[in-house]
Amino acid sequence: MDVDGDELDVMGDAMDDYGIEIAFDQLDDDLRNPDEEGVEERLQDKISTLTAELEKQNPNMRAMERLEVVEARLKATEKDYDDSKAAFKAAKDAFDEIKAKRYELFSKAFAHIQEQISHVYKDLTRSDQYPLGGQAYLDIEEDTDRPYLSGIKYHAMPPLKRFRDMEHLSGGEKTMAALALLFAIHSYQPSPFFVLDEVDAALDNANVDKIKNYIREHAGPGMQFIVISLKTGLFQDSESLVGVYRDQEVNSSRSLTLDLRKYV
Repeated sequence: MDVDGDELDVMGDAMDDYGIEIAFDQLDDDLRNPDEEGVEERLQDKISTLTAELEKQNPNMRAMERLEVVEARLKATEKDYDDSKAAFKAAKDAFDEIKAKRYELFSKAFAHIQEQISHVYKDLTRSDQYPLGGQAYLDIEEDTDRPYLSGIKYHAMPPLKRFRDMEHLSGGEKTMAALALLFAIHSYQPSPFFVLDEVDAALDNANVDKIKNYIREHAGPGMQFIVISLKTGLFQDSESLVGVYRDQEVNSSRSLTLDLRKYV
């Protein structure tokens, strides 16, 4: 066996390029001289880098599993978004409905009271000397789509008096204006009982007589006035009287009732 001959054949095959011609001219200048120091090291680094990039591109066998998890989370998130969107729309629709209803109720009540306040104030301030009475009106301070959140300005001008702010009126004039507003509000949705507790404290006899006449004109089965007063001019023409006194013997309060309709 010719060992040396075989080794020479192997070396010959290794040196044979099998007809492959390498275009060294396409290499960078620093790589054309393979004997230069550092060339092999740079090439090994390049090979390592490319190998690492290839390994990164290997298929991830758990990618499908992770994709399914992410898709499930996406569907859950989309469902939560759709539910939130539907809840928001329902809440907004309910809010808009309530807002419209509130606006309708306020506008209806305000329009009625605004109209009635002028008539009621004229009735309360009218007299033989001033048959036209005074003037009163209501205004909304701001022109807005939510007037119920704005302030309401109330103006009252007694007979033969110039316009002044409410705080500049006398005590009696303020009382008459307040009662006019109270009666105008009450006319919108009347209650069966109306309680007036010493509203005549700041009124003179002429205004007390006007209040008495107004009460007598508007009192009836559907609207009864309960008046607490210390002035004779206000309660002397009432239908009945209820008096409260102190019983010294039992050290307690007692009441007396007198039906004045028997004496009309």
